Amino acid sequence: MSYRAFTFNALVLTAIILLPALFLTACGDAAKPKPEFLSTDISSVNFGKDFRLADHTGNMRTLSDFKGKVVVLFFGYTHCPDVCPATMANLATAMEKLGPQADRVQVLFVTVDPERDTPAILQQYLSAFSPAFLGLSGNPQATKDVIKEFKIVAQKQAGESPGHHTVDHSTGTYIFDTSGKLRLYVTSDKGADVFAHDISELLKASEK
Repeated sequence: MSYRAFTFNALVLTAIILLPALFLTACGDAAKPKPEFLSTDISSVNFGKDFRLADHTGNMRTLSDFKGKVVVLFFGYTHCPDVCPATMANLATAMEKLGPQADRVQVLFVTVDPERDTPAILQQYLSAFSPAFLGLSGNPQATKDVIKEFKIVAQKQAGESPGHHTVDHSTGTYIFDTSGKLRLYVTSDKGADVFAHDISELLKASEK
């Protein structure tokens, strides 16, 4: 075999090897881009699959009730002095930033203090931020179950007198996509812009 023939065959072989890769690259470029989140993507976790709690209107709720919406889930309590109202305020501002998109979002506040947070108190508390926010609560066992399912820390601390206790609890927020899959974890130091951006990314991804 001549040198020229060998060189030609080598070039053909290289092309055969590289051509599929080029097509794959082209296909990859044409594929829809992945959402770019500002919070932590936890799509691969194997917890936080569902809940069964009563909302502040008395209706039993599960995750499937909100299919088609992005669900924002926060664990807190109405007597919380700082992070709970700050998070709810950030979420209220985020809903304003989202504009019409906010109609496809449901914010849920799960109380870790059902002893004091009655449905009426939850409704009054959340209405100060948005009438669309829902408060969820359960009996002691249901509360324990949902805390375990979502790997939440919630430890009651005695106060100076009965009924004046505090609750040390996890302060992050979970966000589910429109199919009901847990996707994001937002730490308490993130503001309204992060919530609005990431929720919008999930909503846009659901439309593609």
